[in-house]
Amino acid sequence: MLIGLISDTHGFLDETVFEHFKDCDEIWHAGDIGSVEIIEKLKKFKPTRFVFGNIDSKEIQWMVPEDQFFNIEGLEIWMTHIGGSPPKYNPRVKKQLKDKIPDIFVCGHSHILRVIKDETQNNMIYLNSGAAGREGFHKIRTLLRFKLEKKKITHLEVIELGKR
Repeated sequence: MLIGLISDTHGFLDETVFEHFKDCDEIWHAGDIGSVEIIEKLKKFKPTRFVFGNIDSKEIQWMVPEDQFFNIEGLEIWMTHIGGSPPKYNPRVKKQLKDKIPDIFVCGHSHILRVIKDETQNNMIYLNSGAAGREGFHKIRTLLRFKLEKKKITHLEVIELGKR
C-alpha cells in the first residue's frame, strides 16, 4: 500500500497535495487539521484516516478520534497528534508504550519532520511528517509518502511543498 502522510495543515490544504498523493491508497492526517473542509476534501479524494490535534475545534473532535490504532500490511500502527519524540515521548504515550509497542508510531504537533528507528522501543518506527500548513515556526512545508509491504516501510520519500 502506498501511504501519504500529512499533518498540521491548520486550515490550509495546498492543492499540490492532490498531485503528490494521487497514487496513494490511503492518506493519514496526524492532526491539527484546522477545518471540516479539509476533512471533506481529503475523504472525497482518497480513503483518509484522521486524528484531531490541539487546535482542532469541538466539531472536528466529534468527527475524528484522538488516536487511531490499526493493522495494515501486517504492521501495527498507532497515530496520535501529540506524541513527543524518541526518547522523550509525552506521559500519555509513555504509559501506552509500556503496555503495547506498535510497529509504527505516527504523530504531528512539533512541525519537525522526523523519521526515527527507536531502538529503545523494540525498533518501533517513529514518523512525523512535519507541517503542511502555513501556521507555525517551520520554514518549509512537508509531507511523507511511503509504501507498506511485507511488514516493512519502503520507498520513503520527503516531499517539500515550498516555504511557509
